[in-house]
Amino acid sequence: MGFFSSIPSVSVAEAAQKLHSDNTLLIDVRSSAEFASGHAQGAQNCPLPSLAKCIDKLKNFTEVYVICQSGGRSSAAVSMLLSEKLPAINIAGGTSAWHAQGLPMSLAL
Repeated sequence: MGFFSSIPSVSVAEAAQKLHSDNTLLIDVRSSAEFASGHAQGAQNCPLPSLAKCIDKLKNFTEVYVICQSGGRSSAAVSMLLSEKLPAINIAGGTSAWHAQGLPMSLAL
């Protein structure tokens, strides 16, 4: 199974449903340029290299969903957030799967 088997994950469809709950947040850990080119609607950008700077803000949420392009960087981010005792959940398949499922996308302003 390996390292990633211990990371809590949900499908993009599950995440899209859960994000309508109160006190949940979706963060996209891709670079600012990747985020600007298109991201899951409602996502906030917090690039993986600067994730530590976002931790205080994330403590205000009961669930933090984490997305990247395909799931690798978001898995690493979830591992880091869990080590900080934050309720982080990986979105399996990332933005590629989100888009492929026809879920709402946005462009950065």
